[in-house]
Amino acid sequence: MRLLAGLRDADRSLTKRAASRIPPGVGKVLSAVEETAESTKLWCGAAAAMVCLGGWRGRRAAATGLGALAVAQLVSNGVCKQAAGRPRPPKEWFPHDEVDDRPDSSSFPSGHTAAAVAFTAAVAPTWPAVGALCAMPAAMVALERVQSGAHYPSDVATGAAIGLASAWLTRRAPHLILRHWP
Repeated sequence: MRLLAGLRDADRSLTKRAASRIPPGVGKVLSAVEETAESTKLWCGAAAAMVCLGGWRGRRAAATGLGALAVAQLVSNGVCKQAAGRPRPPKEWFPHDEVDDRPDSSSFPSGHTAAAVAFTAAVAPTWPAVGALCAMPAAMVALERVQSGAHYPSDVATGAAIGLASAWLTRRAPHLILRHWP
């Protein structure tokens, strides 16, 4: 019980800090990156560029990244959000009007973060330079989700964990299937 109360207090404190301490110009940049990532457009565009420019390695990285993204979306938006039903942070915590643009779905977990982390973590082992390039917008998406009032930090942290697990599963699935194939 104390652990949950502590988590709620930390969520409240960190959310209010993110909302009030991020300068408006930075908030606009974060919003632009998040808007680009909306509906996975940014990650699909990155995958298309990898396919066109990266040869065999690019095709493999893109396929793995998109596979991990799909698993992360299924788990975060298809399962967890339906089960959790957590309300979004209160609008009065946010000194800007971005809070009016947030979705009505459950706050827990962050599907945007899950997708961003899954794609990035799945791409990085195959093509480390591109994984490093993807890490910056992925981190910006995660920060924006708290700053804009769409999520609590624990929603974003859980989304990141789902993304990492999805990337691991997607990269390991072929090996696991072949090992256990009769």
